[in-house]
Amino acid sequence: MLVFRKEKLVFLAMPKTGTTALEGALAPLASIVVREPADLKHSPCYRYQRFIRPFLRTAEIDDLEVMSIIRHPVDWLSSWFRYRCRDNLVGHPNSARGVSFDDFVLEFCKGKPAPYANVGSQAKFLRDGDGKMGVDHLFRYEAQDTLMTFLRDRFGDFPEPKRLNVSPDFQVNLSPQVLEKLKRKRLDEFAAWEAALH
Repeated sequence: MLVFRKEKLVFLAMPKTGTTALEGALAPLASIVVREPADLKHSPCYRYQRFIRPFLRTAEIDDLEVMSIIRHPVDWLSSWFRYRCRDNLVGHPNSARGVSFDDFVLEFCKGKPAPYANVGSQAKFLRDGDGKMGVDHLFRYEAQDTLMTFLRDRFGDFPEPKRLNVSPDFQVNLSPQVLEKLKRKRLDEFAAWEAALH
């Protein structure tokens, strides 16, 4: 999470959307940088509004717009799956090694998924405490030009983001049947992506 007092902007870092790279480029311009622990770095909207926003107000940092990035649900899950297949997780409950991508997505669709597929929800990340969209500026990960135009308009020039915290690169495929189940069970994930700027 990054807070920009002068630009009146808060950047909520959705996991697996390239936020670590973007934070690396924008951190020198930020008033507040939250890198650790991960629960704070990736604070969702409802947590920001309940805890962090009141704290910022006590420091007379107010009237901040909120921005975030969202990734197509299948691509987001693919990134999580590949991340959970990395070598240093083998033997850990979060490891997805030996699981197919179809089975990973089917597990994600359950009310209480196994640890390896318990990756949260992009739709929930973006909601405020009342369950409404709590982000002023939402950009699709797939529309980097739109995102970068917004950021350069807001900040001027800044270093080009470098690829950081990248998931292992291997091909995954989702069967049409599992895709249909994902759309049916997690419709909110697709609706949130559709609401983003592209």
